[in-house]
Amino acid sequence: MVEIELDGKKVEVPEGSMVMHAAEKAGTYVPHFCYHKKLSIAANCRMCLVEVEKAPKPLPACATPVTQGMIVRTKSDKAVKAQQGVMEFLLINHPLDCPICDQGGECQLQDLAVGYGASNSRYAEEKRVVFHKDVGPLLSLEEMTRCIHCTRCVRFGQEIAGQMELGMVNRGEHSEIMSFVGDTVDSELSGNMIDLCPVGAITSKPYRYSARPWELSRRKSVSPHDSTGSNLIVQVRAGRVMRVLPLENEAVNECWIADRDRFSYEALNANERLTQPMLKQGGQWREVDWTTALEYVANGLKQIREQHGAHSIGALGTAHSTVEELHLLAKLVRGLGSENIDFRTRHADFAAGQGARWLGTSIASLSTLQRALVVGSFLRKDHPLFAQRLRQAAKRGCQVHSLHALADDWLMPMASTTIAEPSAWLRALANVAAAVAAERGAASPFGGEATEPAVVVARSLLSGEHKAVLLGNAAAQHPQADALLAVANWIAEQTGATVGYLSEAANTVGAQLVKAMPGQGGLNAGQMLTESLKAYLLLNVEPELDAANAAQALKVMHGAEMVVAMTAFKTAALDYADVLLPIAPFAETSGTFVNAEGRVQSFFGVAKPQGETRPAWKVLRVLGNVLGLQGFAQETSEEVRAEALGDVEQLRSRLDNRAVASQVKASAPAAAGGLERIAHVPIYSSDALVRRAPSLQMTADARPPVAWLPAALWSQLGLAPGARVRVSQGGAAVELLAVPDASLPAQCVRVAAGHPATAALGAMFGPIRVERAQ
Repeated sequence: MVEIELDGKKVEVPEGSMVMHAAEKAGTYVPHFCYHKKLSIAANCRMCLVEVEKAPKPLPACATPVTQGMIVRTKSDKAVKAQQGVMEFLLINHPLDCPICDQGGECQLQDLAVGYGASNSRYAEEKRVVFHKDVGPLLSLEEMTRCIHCTRCVRFGQEIAGQMELGMVNRGEHSEIMSFVGDTVDSELSGNMIDLCPVGAITSKPYRYSARPWELSRRKSVSPHDSTGSNLIVQVRAGRVMRVLPLENEAVNECWIADRDRFSYEALNANERLTQPMLKQGGQWREVDWTTALEYVANGLKQIREQHGAHSIGALGTAHSTVEELHLLAKLVRGLGSENIDFRTRHADFAAGQGARWLGTSIASLSTLQRALVVGSFLRKDHPLFAQRLRQAAKRGCQVHSLHALADDWLMPMASTTIAEPSAWLRALANVAAAVAAERGAASPFGGEATEPAVVVARSLLSGEHKAVLLGNAAAQHPQADALLAVANWIAEQTGATVGYLSEAANTVGAQLVKAMPGQGGLNAGQMLTESLKAYLLLNVEPELDAANAAQALKVMHGAEMVVAMTAFKTAALDYADVLLPIAPFAETSGTFVNAEGRVQSFFGVAKPQGETRPAWKVLRVLGNVLGLQGFAQETSEEVRAEALGDVEQLRSRLDNRAVASQVKASAPAAAGGLERIAHVPIYSSDALVRRAPSLQMTADARPPVAWLPAALWSQLGLAPGARVRVSQGGAAVELLAVPDASLPAQCVRVAAGHPATAALGAMFGPIRVERAQ
């Protein structure tokens, strides 16, 4: 530790710290623009000049290392005059457009100009003008004349997002920030540049000119998308959500959020919102009141139970629903006498242990891993903030290994990448187990062969201290998911690593904790979406997009006698449902999500439900009462949460990633042989909200699906750039643009799921045919 004197106070900081760090520790504010605690030091703006005793001139606090006995003055005449001089230079070319600037009222430059700027300028020449840039539908760079060249956006791209999409060109007064060769900014974390910009140079394009900060009320919430459980500040005006910003929580999302967390709020005000209960009668939809709708549902369920038995009724929820909603859905179905309840609509293997499967470690610990093996994950798009933490770990020396069907670019240094078609994943993981066993002089219970790539992974995992084996969405949805987990468990046990799932949705862990899964004799989601039941209750589920086999799921829905869709939107359920019940999305209801690490995070509604929309937990509670079921007398969501989760402090004991190793055979599933499909769910097709957010749907990640083909198949079909192919699966075919991917195995084709353009195809894993389009 080094002790310095700062404004007359003694401060101890670690050796190598900067004066700025000492000021932060002492609670002393030093004005700055380019400095940010999560970014590297650039010392561009010079606003943080301070007086250091014996130094001939003021020094930048952000770039001046502390030395023993150093005496620093941040508020002396010399320091303040230096800071005022810098401010005068910064304002020379800054346009006087605060009244129309979106940053007005929350602008760092505006705030500091009050304390360090003059009332008038000595600069009488023409101000410079920088032309606007079009970098996509999310970021607005319309007023780049405001830019003060702090380079926070540039450093964010390089250091946090992993790709340098913006850079500074030219020199002196001709310097400007721009993208490369007119490219758009396509990072899944790009919106954080808006928060980082200390002036109004980078602003939100969807929010542009829509509200002033002082008109907005700020309310806390939790992201309903991926399993990070990012903490949010939702800003509301007149009951309408206007903007979403990150709420800093170092243990969860740090100070970042993904773009789908930031911009999906647009869907809350979409034209497709369902705001009135609707019944289909005589093939025509009509709006009804809640009493009529719920009595219709109750009478229909009672009649089907009497005629066909309770086992003919099933319920499907989504893990984007809250703990309270899923608990009451499961309770209602079980109250009717059925065990047909599930949320795992995209899964193909439904073996489950006694506990809830989770990350196996804390989210924060991902940043400090020394070794990581990630199996079956489209990491960047499935879990943007987990990818960011692993990226930081890799920069500090973490050896990251992946086992996947392609070399997906995670924008981080990779220690090794094992590529295998999905049917060979279990064998490839068993090879790693065999290599671990060989290194330890033991035998692997899974067979396998200690191949050279497997030995690289094994030796890496056997070294280091903090390490993890992580299973991604594709591994969880795999036909051999439980076997993959069993092998991963054994590898982790032998190497001293933790093992866990990155988890698909905001409440995947919570859905397991409240037992929104079939009990003894109940049907799982795969069976319910294959074997047509008489009645379905759908909670936030769009089977035509959310199912592992969307085409089969849609067929099953059309074959049911009664389908009740509880949804916030007018979806494709208009074609097959009998009742539409308008339920509130996350911003209009209170509830709880349990994130990947098992952290319970409750939130309140931030806006009034639109029209006749009601929180889903209230709808289910009243429906339980109309059905005459016991245990539906809760008055608040807090009562439901307490009933669902019990003692929150003991939740960790209910988390478990065990799988039965004796059942594992490292053989390929039946799909092996011809071409195999590997399916990803595009980042902006993952749930109902992002699908209906206009700005997200205009991004590069929301482009229509294509068929990625291995090099051998590309050559075999004689394709050229721009060619189209006919992709056939499950008795259906679609025509897609063909794109070569040299990293794909020779027998593997990548086609997205969860998108209307590919919904007619079959399972996410399995045989697939590709022909040249005529």
